[in-house]
Amino acid sequence: MSELQQWINSYLIKWGLVHDSANIWDNLVVLLLLIAITVGIDYTCRYIFLGLFKRFAKKTKNQWDDLIVERKIINKLMHLIPAILVYIMLPLALPREEMPTLLGILQMVCSIYIVAVVLRFINASLNLLLEIYNRKESMKNKPLKGFVQIIQVIVFFVGGIIIISILIGKSPATLFAGLGASAAILMLVFKDTILGFVAGIQLSANDMLRPGDWITMSKYGADGTVIEVTLNAIKVRNFDNTITTIPPYALVSDSFQNWRGMLESGGRRIKRSINIDMNSVHFCTPEMLAKFRKISLITDYVDSKQQELEKYNEEHNIDASIWVNSRRQTNLGVFRAYLVNYLKSNPNVSQTQTCMVRQLQPTEKGIPLELYFFASTTQWIPYEDIQSDVFDHLLAVVPEFGLSVFQGVSGADLHHIRIEKSDLNLSL
Repeated sequence: MSELQQWINSYLIKWGLVHDSANIWDNLVVLLLLIAITVGIDYTCRYIFLGLFKRFAKKTKNQWDDLIVERKIINKLMHLIPAILVYIMLPLALPREEMPTLLGILQMVCSIYIVAVVLRFINASLNLLLEIYNRKESMKNKPLKGFVQIIQVIVFFVGGIIIISILIGKSPATLFAGLGASAAILMLVFKDTILGFVAGIQLSANDMLRPGDWITMSKYGADGTVIEVTLNAIKVRNFDNTITTIPPYALVSDSFQNWRGMLESGGRRIKRSINIDMNSVHFCTPEMLAKFRKISLITDYVDSKQQELEKYNEEHNIDASIWVNSRRQTNLGVFRAYLVNYLKSNPNVSQTQTCMVRQLQPTEKGIPLELYFFASTTQWIPYEDIQSDVFDHLLAVVPEFGLSVFQGVSGADLHHIRIEKSDLNLSL
């Protein structure tokens, strides 16, 4: 029995308690004193250390110390002080020779509580570190959450092993050695976690994916913005506001489309074609050339091209009276030149990226005339407006060049066909 217990025991006996009762109550009194001292020290430490740190955080310009105060990181650490004090001072209240079982149970509880507080502190610190890095522009788009999660898994796994070792009264090294023998089973249980971790390293090392990227993965029905990259899942917010979850290893093993390059380029590609009726393509007559010269966008082109062709025909002594013999301009060629100049003069078309008009392989539906260019914006709605404006203009000017657009016969077309009664009788 300690001197403190003897002193309390003597006072209890003086107050009228019998010797056996005094032996029980003196332990209780010491335990209550221990709790009171621990609580007092806990509040004192919080008041002193937290007060000093808060004043320090207010004076500095850094954000990390303010986040420490906001996330109460120091508060979580302070819970260690009373737990350690109780663990150390428990033998004073409950002597091992008198109450070994109760002392062992309470110290075990204190040990588990200390481990839990440490795990909670480490977890909060890792989350704080992740938040600090996400606020930095250079690290904002890095998929760090997956790496933090794997560290958290490892920390909690080790903490769980330590808690189990405390409960069964064995060394943690013994448990870790036993787990090593069952590594195959552990790999099977944590297969997705391991694959996600490895995939996260590959995605980060190769800069294949960042939060905020627009990706398309038809296999999983994903077409939208990456909102979160975690250890076991990548969340994509689709344009219809649905959420698609993709396992990280799928992005490594399967093909997906990342539109980040398009967004960074500042322009979005437009690749669309119309079908020109082949029967409307023919050589340009002098009257047509005179008409085309009045179109400001192709005035210079028509003149320079005509001079080039006439010079070629003269040098090669070509009989131009027969149109087939000589090189001549066609209404389709002039139309292509007009479209190129129109795109280059359009302020909504990027002039630093590819811009061309080309013919594709003719089909039974006509000659596909494809416009390949980039809009000067990557925003969806303005992009669609630019695309529509360009093709509205294209369809409107086609007849001006003696061309016609090919399309299937509709009911409105058949409505204009009249069959004379006499013709019908003759056919019968």
